[in-house]
Amino acid sequence: MQHYQNYIDGQWRDASRQITVMNPGTGEAYATIAQAGIEDADLAMAAARRCVDSGALSDVRPAQRTSWLLKAADAIRAIADEGGLVGCRENGKSLNDARDEFIEAARYFEYYAGMADKIEGISVPLGKGYVDFTQYVPFGVSVQIVPWNFPVSICARSLAPALAAGNAVVIKSPEISPLAMTLLVKAIEQAGFPQGAVNLLCGKGSEVGSHLVKHQDTNQIVFTGSVPTGQRILRDAAERATPSVMELGGKSAAIALKDVNLDTLLASVKVGIFFNAGQVCSAMSRLLVARDRYDEVKAAVVALAEGLTIGQGEGNPDLTPVVSKDQQQRVLEMIEQARAEGAKILTGGVDPELSGYFVAPTVIEATPEMTIAREEVFGPVLVIMPFDSEDDAIELANGTDFGLVAGVFGEGLSQTLRVANRLRGGQVFINEWFAGGIETPFGGVGLSGFGREKGQEAIYSYVQTRNIGIRLSNR
Repeated sequence: MQHYQNYIDGQWRDASRQITVMNPGTGEAYATIAQAGIEDADLAMAAARRCVDSGALSDVRPAQRTSWLLKAADAIRAIADEGGLVGCRENGKSLNDARDEFIEAARYFEYYAGMADKIEGISVPLGKGYVDFTQYVPFGVSVQIVPWNFPVSICARSLAPALAAGNAVVIKSPEISPLAMTLLVKAIEQAGFPQGAVNLLCGKGSEVGSHLVKHQDTNQIVFTGSVPTGQRILRDAAERATPSVMELGGKSAAIALKDVNLDTLLASVKVGIFFNAGQVCSAMSRLLVARDRYDEVKAAVVALAEGLTIGQGEGNPDLTPVVSKDQQQRVLEMIEQARAEGAKILTGGVDPELSGYFVAPTVIEATPEMTIAREEVFGPVLVIMPFDSEDDAIELANGTDFGLVAGVFGEGLSQTLRVANRLRGGQVFINEWFAGGIETPFGGVGLSGFGREKGQEAIYSYVQTRNIGIRLSNR
């Protein structure tokens, strides 16, 4: 098996311990990676601090950071095929989707390269005898904890704007799928960033992640992951009042109005809940349908689910395995709990008994109070429910503690916009789930977190405002 290492202070380093990474498509061991410990974390933090204190990132002309970011984008794009194969095998996702993560990562670096020299302050008028202005300055050391579902893309999503703004970064990769991220950092290494600007650690979250969050040199925390883990991080961050960006998942609903175009809706259902085996924070995990169209839509969604191809990622099927045996069991247990609470399993809900960690595409008819309709499953499980009025639909859609994304499907522009404006979420889709891209701000409210990634707005998550006021001489 191939062995991977951590990247600390410009060097690839091994460790005395290692983590075995499984292939979810086969259930077999795929590779190993050095398991970072507390000492490694301290070395990485010290390297990042030296980089910050030297001004090697923040004191150069911003156009220099633009140059580094563009070189990184080219290097990332050049390894998309190689990296995609690694991502497919360690994560279980389709080969095309794993490759697309690298292409998207390159686009993040290109996008924020274009912003690195445009982070401009303002002049504040205070009257004669004063000059006052603002500056946007980097936080310093940004600790970024990356989830396992889209490790390459989400890493780049935070890393690129952080570097563009002049921060040094220490990344904690997910233990389940850390390998493709090492290829990402090897590509970034070719761009010529200052030593210590980027550091990558694969270690246990309870050990290394917790240590990084509490570290005295941590100036900012960026986390994408589960609500309980995010809450623990925020409690620790409160001790030092460390600024944080949190993206904590969701239980997002799509509303299908009476005049919904069925083909348009089904295309979004397919990608909204079955893409990446439903392991997407912003997945369409609930579908609310106008009662007049409910039976028709329900039958079509079931037929869609039953027609999906299932298999290992290298064959680019419609549905791939979930990431681990534990994740498979968790999803199946939630389905069984739904059954016990009286929900109707319309299709799926079982292990299709293929080699690897699969869950059959599942559609469940439930009521709003059921656990399956309120809690995040993070698997290929769609909950479907009818509604009787627009107000009823809004109440159902907004009736969870989450607020990441939402969607509405219908032919009438006035009604779809009216409904969209009433939905609770950081991003609302109309007639296409996942509409948007790296250019569109992304983040949640409520238990879905706070702060924004993506788009121009994200760059301001990685800087803080400094005001300078000058009293001019009276002479």
